[in-house]
Amino acid sequence: MSVRRLALASFAWIACLSTTFAAEAAKPNIVFILADDLGYADLGCYGGNVIQTPRLDAMASEGLRFTHAYAGTSVCAPTRCVLMTGLHTGHAPIRANRELQPEGQMPLPEGYVTLPQIMKDAGYATACIGKWGLGVFGSTGDPLKRGFDHFYGYNCQRHAHEYYTDYLYDDDRRIALDGKTYSQDLLMADALAWVREKRDETFFLYLPFTIPHGKYQVPDASAYDDATFEGRPLTEQEKTYAAMVSRLDGDVGRLLDLLKELQLDEKTIVFFTSDHGAAKDFFHSSGPLRDIKRSMYEGGLRVPMIVRWPDVVPAGKVSDEVWTFWDVLPTFAELAGTSLPEHAQLDGLSVVPALLGGEAPRHDYLYWELHEGKFSQAAIQGQWKAVRPGPNAALELYDLAADPGETNDVAATHPDEIAAMERLLREARSDSPLWPKDLGAKKKAANAKPAS
Repeated sequence: MSVRRLALASFAWIACLSTTFAAEAAKPNIVFILADDLGYADLGCYGGNVIQTPRLDAMASEGLRFTHAYAGTSVCAPTRCVLMTGLHTGHAPIRANRELQPEGQMPLPEGYVTLPQIMKDAGYATACIGKWGLGVFGSTGDPLKRGFDHFYGYNCQRHAHEYYTDYLYDDDRRIALDGKTYSQDLLMADALAWVREKRDETFFLYLPFTIPHGKYQVPDASAYDDATFEGRPLTEQEKTYAAMVSRLDGDVGRLLDLLKELQLDEKTIVFFTSDHGAAKDFFHSSGPLRDIKRSMYEGGLRVPMIVRWPDVVPAGKVSDEVWTFWDVLPTFAELAGTSLPEHAQLDGLSVVPALLGGEAPRHDYLYWELHEGKFSQAAIQGQWKAVRPGPNAALELYDLAADPGETNDVAATHPDEIAAMERLLREARSDSPLWPKDLGAKKKAANAKPAS
């Protein structure tokens, strides 16, 4: 079934299921909050017991918490590219953090449908406030050219490592700062002001915050001075990380409070997630999952996902439905009551039924690849997950139903499944000069200057 036909079919199902949703679904406000390097189990509602996250825990109790949501991949730029294009990393145009000088990353090229443009064409006011990382201003990846009406924050990922920065961008204007103000506070102030300004419009607000990505900096970590982890006091860096996550938690609460104040609460669906796994395993940040950021194992790819929409999304429920970052674009298109362009060839499916507490449409497979110093791949099909941790590494096989922690490689005893996965890993991706499997070609491409 095509994405478009699936969207129409699920929209009809929704209308039968909930007249409330049918009335609101055409144009709810949509807020998508993206933490940076937040681990699957850092939040209290996902099993964390060190970091205090009362507002996100409350959001989960008022909404739907997903246990099997997957990022686009396990580093920053390509996972954001997946989110913006609805394509997995076997087809997406950006599959690694490719740096440009003096600032910025490889730009999102022309010719791709983007999430903000879909929302803008559907009549939404659109804003990106936080970290972009998909092209400097004036390039093909300029956020103001790809569908956002407003941008505020860091265009460049490297620049975003500094929380006490001497400049940010307001739209495409570089704004000088004193280097003494915590940037998260500026991002949050702009987000709250923008929501107030757009209160009488229908809006899509994308908040790719930098917290809790390093550098690990926060104005005040004293709330964790007496905290312990496994019977010992926290290190200074651990205190800082915990305080950063708690600050993010409080900012999510401030946004939810504003929506209530403006009587937009029941008109707005809010998503909270992370761009991939944790950068460091501070407090067993991955929980029962294996590994962290930059990995193709579950701890690098599986992320928290909380969805809240009063009286529409079931409250206090937990769902094990599987969905991914490449599902976000078609899902938001359906929420906005708009169809996708005829030329759009997406990997994603609308998961609106899952947001209502039902079943998500089933992907034939899930696929990831990454080109960070080496070529690595992973795929999930049914209960099986295949991982190739390096370009010449033997394919590993895990039974996620029995072994979600990926502790037991069963490749040697399942030759048929390995053969099927080898075929899938070949067929699920498109090769290109920038993203070849051959390392020699990859090095040659890496030395070539990408188009601006």
